Amino acid sequence: MRDPHPSIAMTTPRKDKDRKSDENPTIAQNKRARYEYFIEEKLEAGLALQGWEVKSLRAGKAQITEGYVIIKNGEAFLIGAHITPLRTVSTHIVADPTRTRKLLLNRRELDSLLGAVERKGHTIVPLELYWSQGKVKLEIGVAKGKQAHDKRDTEKDRDWQREKSRLLRKRG
Repeated sequence: MRDPHPSIAMTTPRKDKDRKSDENPTIAQNKRARYEYFIEEKLEAGLALQGWEVKSLRAGKAQITEGYVIIKNGEAFLIGAHITPLRTVSTHIVADPTRTRKLLLNRRELDSLLGAVERKGHTIVPLELYWSQGKVKLEIGVAKGKQAHDKRDTEKDRDWQREKSRLLRKRG
């Protein structure tokens, strides 16, 4: 027997765990990448993950600070990102927390990344791992390394912004 009101069935309230992932879609950030590199271009890539990895990401057990992206045989891979396996998951397989994970990009995006990497001093770094419509996405950036004086300038600007906001709060 068919439901006479199919639109009502589709508007059922969401589960608490769905709301939780919508409230905070960010899983992990790579703040060090913004300090170490000038980010010139950003792209969103999907990740090919195993089931235990998705469960760990829902629990927030990920770190991408040590990760980097390489392009090999026309495909992009995330290397060095750490996803800690949960103790209660995957008793039948051996979980490798730093395994190489394939990035899901279309051909045009891969070609633009390959062209950028071939230029002198450019690399691809992971910036942020987050949820988007129930799927895990990785924001990657085409980056150029900073020199020591550039890093000092960045610190000086950041300190000045912090001091300026303190002064404005005291005044107001």
